[in-house]
Amino acid sequence: MNRLAFASLAVLAAAGATLATAPAVADTHMEASAPELERVLADSRRDGDRARDQYRNPAGTLAFFGVEPDMTIAEFAPGGGWYTRVLAPYVMEQGRYVAFNTPARQPAEGEGWADTFAARTAQMLGAPEGKINAFEVGEMPEDMAGTVDRVLIFRSMHGLNAADMADSVLKTARRMLKDDGMVGVVQHRAPDGASYDDYGARQRGYMREADVVNIFEAAGFELVEKSEINANPKDPADWERGVWTLPPTLATGEGDPKRSEYLEIGESDRMTLLFKKAY
Repeated sequence: MNRLAFASLAVLAAAGATLATAPAVADTHMEASAPELERVLADSRRDGDRARDQYRNPAGTLAFFGVEPDMTIAEFAPGGGWYTRVLAPYVMEQGRYVAFNTPARQPAEGEGWADTFAARTAQMLGAPEGKINAFEVGEMPEDMAGTVDRVLIFRSMHGLNAADMADSVLKTARRMLKDDGMVGVVQHRAPDGASYDDYGARQRGYMREADVVNIFEAAGFELVEKSEINANPKDPADWERGVWTLPPTLATGEGDPKRSEYLEIGESDRMTLLFKKAY
């Protein structure tokens, strides 16, 4: 992406973020779509989310991933919907938003996660039928195969790794992606030189970058590019209680005398990686 395109992203300028060179896929429409994304980021539905933009850098992250408003975007494990409130309205008019997740325990009565998530999100946005879809891994609609431009996985690889679910999720991602589709990943990052015993076998929420790349390569992907857009050099990433020590969780509670230190550090140090199908 050229400097003029990045300069149009006022959110990034305000954050003072430093981007690695983005891949060519981000060049196509970014100058035209950046104002659209800025409007989404400024929407009142995000009033409770905006304080975290300084750590999550949504404008720069989506630019790096080459996300455009006419794409079909699949978000894995949307959770509380922080990125959903960016992605879904951004692609709703011209493209399509899809959420997918690992299988959830079904309620005794009523609809499951996929139906309730899709209905709730569509209602929030006033979206027309078919613009918001959701499914669980193993239940991907056949007509979705080969239709998705980007699969996005935010801060979820540690959970997939610990639950031995990464393979099934990435196989689903391969099936739904177009031939030129890509997977964008943001993940809490373990320090340089970290041992697997401390950051792989032990659940701290952080992962070594090489381990994430290896997981994707084993699933038939290859690394295209990486960025430091979500790096936080203040985070030593060695907390006894893991990534949850820092905001937004602040797991040690209000009585921790180091709480002000955690708030000063902010959210975790994160890798930002872009993958494509290897074959």
